[in-house]
Amino acid sequence: MDWILQLPVLFFSVIFHEFAHGYAAYRRGDDTAYLSGRLSLNPIPHIDPVGTVLLPVACALMHLPTIGWAKPVPVNPYRMHSPRADMAMVALSGPLSNIFLAMVAALIFKLLTFGFLGADLSYTLMKMAGFAVIINLALAMFNLIPVYPLDGSQVALGLLKGDWLETYEKHLPYGVYIIMGLVFTGLFKYLVVPPIALALALLTHFGIYIG
Repeated sequence: MDWILQLPVLFFSVIFHEFAHGYAAYRRGDDTAYLSGRLSLNPIPHIDPVGTVLLPVACALMHLPTIGWAKPVPVNPYRMHSPRADMAMVALSGPLSNIFLAMVAALIFKLLTFGFLGADLSYTLMKMAGFAVIINLALAMFNLIPVYPLDGSQVALGLLKGDWLETYEKHLPYGVYIIMGLVFTGLFKYLVVPPIALALALLTHFGIYIG
């Protein structure tokens, strides 16, 4: 029954991720997300029927790791001050928002170990905080993979120049197929799991063990 705790965490995390994109774009001169009502933590405008509802529920019913996404916020790079560089920062803001949530959840987890809310409630909230740490780290690391259309690809497009950029851009039409291949072959876990394990090891070093 862990999915009862995982789904709300995932739901909020993907919405916060998209809000971060919209806010970063707004700070750099693009108010498209604001004008479309997406610069809000109100979940309704961010809901994607498949990524926010059907997929997480299906994962829960099939006892698979709970994954999903929110509706991407609209961004117009040509309304920003420096389109390529600003788009890289807008893209990076999503994964950074999930890392921020993971850190907050880890601190909450640590506070709950003192048991001041009572054993049963503390245990339930600790499980939820633990899920929040892992889910947000997973969202951050997965989105940082530099394959289009993941956030990491926009970061790469903003940083690469010359022949490096030209060579990198050749993969763009095939990005979705590359991601599908990584997921279905299980290779993506070799890109996502090691940094998550490193982050959890660092938390353990500081006395926060997410079991």
